[in-house]
Amino acid sequence: MTSQEFQEIAKTIPNHPGIYKYFDDSGALIYVGKAKHLRKRVSSYFNKNVSNFKTYELVQRIARIEFTIVDTEQDAFLLENSLIKQFQPKYNIMLKDDKTYPFIVIKKEPFPRIFLTRRKIKDGSEYIGPFTSVWRVREILDFVKENIPLRTCKLNLTKYNIEKHKFKVCLEYHLGNCKGPCEGFQTAEDYAESIQQIRQIVKGNLSPLMQHFKKEMQEYAADMQFEKAELIRQKIAALENYQSKSIIVSAHLGSLDVFSILKEHETAYVNYLMVENGTIVHTHTVELQAQIEETEEDVLLFAIARLREQFNSLAKEIIVPHEIDFPDNDIKISVPKSGDKKKLLDLSEKNVNYFKEELRKKKILNLEGQSESDKNRVLVQIQGDLSLPQLPVHIECFDNSNFQGSYPVSAMVCFRNGVPSKKDYRHFNVKTVEGINDFATMKEAVYRRYSRLQKESLAFPQLVIIDGGKGQLSSAMEALQELNLTGKMTVIGLAKNEEEIFFPGDTQSIKLDWDSESLKLIRRIRDEVHRFGITFHRNQRSKGTFKNELEEIDGIGEATANQLLKRFRSINQIKQLTERELTAEIGGSKAAKVWQYFHQG
Repeated sequence: MTSQEFQEIAKTIPNHPGIYKYFDDSGALIYVGKAKHLRKRVSSYFNKNVSNFKTYELVQRIARIEFTIVDTEQDAFLLENSLIKQFQPKYNIMLKDDKTYPFIVIKKEPFPRIFLTRRKIKDGSEYIGPFTSVWRVREILDFVKENIPLRTCKLNLTKYNIEKHKFKVCLEYHLGNCKGPCEGFQTAEDYAESIQQIRQIVKGNLSPLMQHFKKEMQEYAADMQFEKAELIRQKIAALENYQSKSIIVSAHLGSLDVFSILKEHETAYVNYLMVENGTIVHTHTVELQAQIEETEEDVLLFAIARLREQFNSLAKEIIVPHEIDFPDNDIKISVPKSGDKKKLLDLSEKNVNYFKEELRKKKILNLEGQSESDKNRVLVQIQGDLSLPQLPVHIECFDNSNFQGSYPVSAMVCFRNGVPSKKDYRHFNVKTVEGINDFATMKEAVYRRYSRLQKESLAFPQLVIIDGGKGQLSSAMEALQELNLTGKMTVIGLAKNEEEIFFPGDTQSIKLDWDSESLKLIRRIRDEVHRFGITFHRNQRSKGTFKNELEEIDGIGEATANQLLKRFRSINQIKQLTERELTAEIGGSKAAKVWQYFHQG
């Protein structure tokens, strides 16, 4: 939809809070947004200079706009999240969290059983959770089994069946793990009280259960039933021990939610701590993908709504790292500066940073130690994604490195069958290029590498990656043309910022899926050539291997030479300077010596 086309419908857009929906020409819903003022918000997409490519792409695809007016901003917020969850439009924030989480289910049946499940079905049962750790669920259930007698059988314990004495107690009754409701030894009311105690345990609220057990222990002791009183005392001790293992911040805090966010470009990570009765009962971190210039606040609000719904939070207070415009006035938003709440926020931020770092390590695909079929699967995917004529069992990657614009070197790494072949790594001290010229430096490195393979009749790689944009790629192709090797291997350029892939001669780049295994391996190879090149460069500098022409001038030391190179980048640039410009940088005496050296003849 063009701006002119939009102007024709702009006046029909209401001046009310609500949600707007964008559809493409096929009728597919591609974006849902909320707004305090629908006309102003929607107009902003068409009236401003769009700097984000995805926003530009979205606007170009809009064929139809629909609106829903609501009474309040809160209603718009809730409706927006509901529609995003239901339709998952292409240009909305994406929550990358496809795991299935365990629940504790209280089955809808007489004398309900309690067990772990990952399937939440509409059968009238009560589902508590979800939990982020199966281990945590099993720990709760084991604790319950040890302290609260419940049935584990699948018998149909209707009132009629019990009264007709259709069942007999099993071993669990004789072991003290069940009170025998199947024979009427336990009433439905007493069993229901046990279920209520379990609800409190799951929520981390152990005080009511402790009070119940203490009262029961005192009653047994008063009746001189000391053995039973001792068993209750042991249960109290177990409760206290269980509570001490929980992460208790402060009991007076009650129930609240804690959120922290770490946003880098279009990717954001949000950590959520659910606190009930001063105890952290859930901790969960998610990755989100922003799409069209969403702010950090936009992403955080989206995550808060989704995670509170997912974990069934009813907390009336939310702790966040900075102020947000949360639409629900019944919810208190806190930005703590000190105290227990600040400690919780710090803990959340520690978790989100840890998650991001661990995810970074996992996303750099590492095929060492994997089966041959796994390695082959990734290489087959790269072959398909890049339309390669051969399986890329041999991949080489080139990169240039320099120190603040000085001392250029090049590096090449080799991967065979998806793993580094370090014996084939090569580095190149630049010989034919004066000053800093990335294009010429790349050409020299590629020429030297493949002229050597050609001379020694060694196998060429199926894929060559040039770390850089079109300029470096063109320079590499010039080297191959001079060697008459054009077409012997596929050569691609990898743009440094956007991870776009260029083929020689193509005006448009291609982008692989952000989390595809193809791009993960390409990232791994690129990061490895960076590491290898920088390490080589650092070693060369520390050894003093680089010859600095400035240091050949009498009266000019290493410090002055480095000062000039850091400021003006290359010897060629320094040669072009006037004596006055040199004086401004290093003083009159030294400036005269440098200027005379380059202009004496």
